Amino acid sequence: MSPTSETAHGGRRLVIVESPAKAKTIKGYLGPGYVVEASVGHIRDLPNGAAEVPEKYTGEVRRLGVDVEHDFQPIYVVNADKKAQVRKLKELLAESDELYLATDEDREGEAIAWHLQEVLKPKVPVHRMVFHEITKDAIRAAVANPRELNTRMVDAQETRRILDRLYGYEVSPVLWKKVMRGLSAGRVQSVATRLVVERERERIAFSSAEYWDLTGTFSTGRAGDASDPSSLAARLSAVDGRRVAQGRDFGPDGRIKSDQVLHLDEANARALAAALENASFSVRSVESKPYRRSPYAPFRTTTLQQEASRKLGFGAKSTMQVAQKLYENGFITYMRTDSTTLSDTAVSAARAQVTQLYGASYLPDKPRTYAGKVKNAQEAHEAIRPSGDRFRTPAETGLTGDQFKLYELIWKRTVASQMKDAVGNSVTVKIGGRSSDGRDAEFSASGKTITFHGFMKAYVEGADDPNAELDDRERRLPQVTEGDALSAEELSVDGHATKPPARYTEASLVKELEEREIGRPSTYASIIGTILDRGYVFKKGTALVPSFLSFAVVNLLETHFGRLVDYDFTAKMEDDLDRIAQGEAQAVPWLKRFYFGEGDDRAGAAAGAGNGDGDHLGGLKELVTDLGAIDAREISSFPVGDGIMLRVGRYGPYVERGEKDQEGHQRADVPEDLAPDELTVGYAEELLAKPSGDFELGADPATGHQIVAKDGRYGPYVTEILPDGTPKTGKNAVKPRTASLFKSMSLDTVTLEDALRLMSLPRVVGVDAEGVEITAQNGRYGPYLKKGTDSRSLETEDQLFNITLDEALAIYAQPKQRGRAAAKPPLKELGTDPVSERPVVVKDGRFGPYVTDGETNATLRTDDSVEAITPERGYELLAEKRAKGPAKKTAKKAVKKAPAKKAPAKKATTAKKTAAKKTTTAKATAAKTTAAKKTAAKTAASAKADQ
Repeated sequence: MSPTSETAHGGRRLVIVESPAKAKTIKGYLGPGYVVEASVGHIRDLPNGAAEVPEKYTGEVRRLGVDVEHDFQPIYVVNADKKAQVRKLKELLAESDELYLATDEDREGEAIAWHLQEVLKPKVPVHRMVFHEITKDAIRAAVANPRELNTRMVDAQETRRILDRLYGYEVSPVLWKKVMRGLSAGRVQSVATRLVVERERERIAFSSAEYWDLTGTFSTGRAGDASDPSSLAARLSAVDGRRVAQGRDFGPDGRIKSDQVLHLDEANARALAAALENASFSVRSVESKPYRRSPYAPFRTTTLQQEASRKLGFGAKSTMQVAQKLYENGFITYMRTDSTTLSDTAVSAARAQVTQLYGASYLPDKPRTYAGKVKNAQEAHEAIRPSGDRFRTPAETGLTGDQFKLYELIWKRTVASQMKDAVGNSVTVKIGGRSSDGRDAEFSASGKTITFHGFMKAYVEGADDPNAELDDRERRLPQVTEGDALSAEELSVDGHATKPPARYTEASLVKELEEREIGRPSTYASIIGTILDRGYVFKKGTALVPSFLSFAVVNLLETHFGRLVDYDFTAKMEDDLDRIAQGEAQAVPWLKRFYFGEGDDRAGAAAGAGNGDGDHLGGLKELVTDLGAIDAREISSFPVGDGIMLRVGRYGPYVERGEKDQEGHQRADVPEDLAPDELTVGYAEELLAKPSGDFELGADPATGHQIVAKDGRYGPYVTEILPDGTPKTGKNAVKPRTASLFKSMSLDTVTLEDALRLMSLPRVVGVDAEGVEITAQNGRYGPYLKKGTDSRSLETEDQLFNITLDEALAIYAQPKQRGRAAAKPPLKELGTDPVSERPVVVKDGRFGPYVTDGETNATLRTDDSVEAITPERGYELLAEKRAKGPAKKTAKKAVKKAPAKKAPAKKATTAKKTAAKKTTTAKATAAKTTAAKKTAAKTAASAKADQ
């Protein structure tokens, strides 16, 4: 019976989904008689701190939100920012005759449905409504065929949530005490960070090796064309039957792995080239093999994230955000899936489009099927594909921007998955000749021709290595046969150097986690987001670079919590959690064994939990109790060389030589955006050689206070030394005058006069006709004027001291310029961005040069220059900026960036107070909203700490 005919008989049905966007779409498909409302994600969770725990609970329960002494019973509370929504849902339910819980069909969705049922306590029939695409037919079929709640899935989600809470809440405080406040540890988060750190360690330990070879351009002596070239390029492969060493033959220590290969240096390579200058060459062998490439499987969550990163420059998080919108608006199927399976309906739709768009010759006789590759795949969803029984082409969707790009990617991949193989031939040609000094030299060339492109007509997968050849790349060689004579048109000597292992990108880190069976595909985007947000990792281009802070964190975890960041142990934990989800193991005994250890009486029958590995789980509680053995300084110290140590302090990384308070001691801050493998002994020496410490400039004649210049974390500055006994806290606290040096000043040249002038700022220039004060101030972005809330930039720093009131009024009489660089011509034109398809230029902005396509701006990095930047580098910077999304300000960053300023003028303060009084009511309302947002942020932060 259809929803419409059901409602014709009366009754009101409440359908609860997760998001407002989904609610709006589904409402349009169900029509009258159905009220569709969103829960807006989870409505209930573990408490975010003791203040949220009901009073009846005491002790460890208040701290953890889990009663570890009573079978790990979780304490659930309704999120503060969801209480209003819960009231609304209860009111709607009171007016309804049936309840449909239509949350996502995965563990999280099943848990949300269960929490809704527990909190709403419905007295009407309850149905679990599931679907994997939001189309009219799918939604109506879901209403007509509900099921019961899957309690096994709920238990599986709950076990994971408890485990992550225990891990995060027990281990994170250790990091606070021993490394830095505000850090977090997590079951997968910490392992992901370790992977990035280990890759950087490999790069630091890496020694490059130099090797040489020859490249020859050989001619057949006949006229050629596109299908049969007249010449080919071949690389020297062997000398006297001994293979010539290539990069793969060297170890990370720079040494050759085997003496069976020939390591050519520059001198020998040049000598061999000279000896082959007049040699005769001929074809020694031609080996031809058939080439065949099958289509790639349809997307699942991780492969979509990887391809969106390679092809579109999207981060994992932004990929999932865009995919979520596409799903909620009915364009694609559910985007969190481990499956590569397509339904019969989807296969028919894809095959129909193959015939329609490419012709019957591209359609295989039978539909293609793809076996799942993910161990313990969470649910039996379909692969990610266009929704419906007829796929809309990208042009038919009406989508724009990122949604269009991602839909097109999914559509192409899905259609291509039902096309014929690409076929062709691969050829290897060996060319030989003898040098004047009697050495036998053999060159080798490989080629590939594609005679039928098959699925490649629709889609070709990208590669993590930017230098890798894609599957559709052809390399045509001349049609030669064994014994054919060739002439060497050119022999070039080529030098090479081995490279350290490439850093992870978001795409390759996701791939690595999945291959190691760590975590689950649906969580990878949030995990990468967490390690970026926490400052453990930052981006350099598309590469993930570990911070020095992450080195200290990983060092502590490896040294004192080794098993918690062990890759195999973490993968086994994932297996155990899956066994619990499948009903093959019980959650409580397993949690007891993990938390208390096998030797604790409370573990009880826990020895039977897990996979039978007697050493699989230890006692987390015992590990985090014995902290005396952890030397905070030791775990945060790393040798650089020549007696220099890199240390991670509470205010950031620094290099140090010698011990504090000893003669010859040196210390210097390290730039926080410096990649660890770039901290060489030479660079550390440069940092230590810079002026540091206090430079005494003299006494202020007006106050008698000593004035000093210092090199601070945020740059050089001057300040006054207040007399002993000056109150530094409380109502009568006195703050020392402080001012940053101008860009034109330096610590070793600044004078007492300069310092006093700097500390005299802000300077009152005068008042305008309405009595509003105008001041000249020096800010983080340079000198400026301020009148109330209206700021105007000044051209030079000297104007701060000599600009007159008339000159200031003249500046304010001009229309305010929105961006000084807008009127300036671009510094350089780079071409058309492949993603936005807009022209990209380099401009000079207030923060320095940047690249822009008119929609996205990306500041050039310290190692970029206007002269040297290439179009590809410009596109990469824009792609990285798009992946980051809008800039987010955190309290910590605000403190970091905000320079010390003097109190504003009284008149401005009074005006602000008057305005504040007039808007008390509006601000009170806003305050409530802000409080709710803060609570939500705390909840999100708690969840991140648990991960």
